[in-house]
Amino acid sequence: MLIVTGANGFIGSALIWELNRAGFEDILCVDPVSLEERGELLKPLKYTQIFDKYEIFDYLKKHSPNINAVFHIGACSSTTETNEAFLKENNTDYSKLFFNYCTEKDIPFIYASSAATYGDGSLGFSDLTDSSNLAPLNLYGWSKLNFDIWALQQPNTPRRWYGLRYFNVYGPNEYHKKDMASVVYKAFHQIKKNGSLKLFKSHDVKYEDGKQLRDFVYIKDVTRWMLEFLNNTHAESGIYNMGFGKAQTWLDLATATFKHTGEPLNIDWIEIPENIREQYQYFTEAKMDKHKSQGLSDPEWSLEVGIKDYVSNYLLSESPYLNL
Repeated sequence: MLIVTGANGFIGSALIWELNRAGFEDILCVDPVSLEERGELLKPLKYTQIFDKYEIFDYLKKHSPNINAVFHIGACSSTTETNEAFLKENNTDYSKLFFNYCTEKDIPFIYASSAATYGDGSLGFSDLTDSSNLAPLNLYGWSKLNFDIWALQQPNTPRRWYGLRYFNVYGPNEYHKKDMASVVYKAFHQIKKNGSLKLFKSHDVKYEDGKQLRDFVYIKDVTRWMLEFLNNTHAESGIYNMGFGKAQTWLDLATATFKHTGEPLNIDWIEIPENIREQYQYFTEAKMDKHKSQGLSDPEWSLEVGIKDYVSNYLLSESPYLNL
């Protein structure tokens, strides 16, 4: 039996899809968002039961089920959240509960960290960098980094544990994320509605408009890697980047999205708002050396191929959700 938190969200529901495909169906789902509020993500998938975020611990205490691993994906993922106490409770302290549970039960713990922990990127984007030297640009990033640092300092840990720093993840099942949805998703809907796409101009002379660089990673690479962390008993515990490993431009993303949406390229250039201009990142690129050294697979979904799959098989489909 497995536990997946954030099960009724983007990466969590996609992970359950991946687990189902691998034959795992005895899954305890955890999410504060009920099926009444959002039922479409889990409807086509197979799992045992769903719990609110604290109900799961009452269930575990009362029934003592045989849990083989915990995937802790749930969190407040808003990079603009300003309530520090809320982020500490949901992203830092709540994660400690599962870390300690997995330590007590001697089972693997795989959790969602974030590339937001790298801040402005002045120290690079290597998962070998001392986490205590990093400085995120927002409270969300700090809430994730604070847990990473805490976990790395613990004398007693789960049998195996992995903190996964996701870069720019995109793909099916992200539709509820609104402002936090990927630019691919937003671009598709802008193109379908207006025949054009708004992109930020560059305010850095080293980058032309649209040539700002990001590490875009498709959800199907991310979920495959999470399954590999479950099965790879030899992978060293610690922090791991989850990116494609090669940065591409916003224009690359736009060109592929227009192509597979069937519309000609048409960009409306807009200014970066002044309130975020100083924090705007012009380059992110995950260093994946540690990932490869531990026997995990190479990324399979380039930006072009990932966008083709996403647009053609999901966004243009009558059934846009991951299903079996």
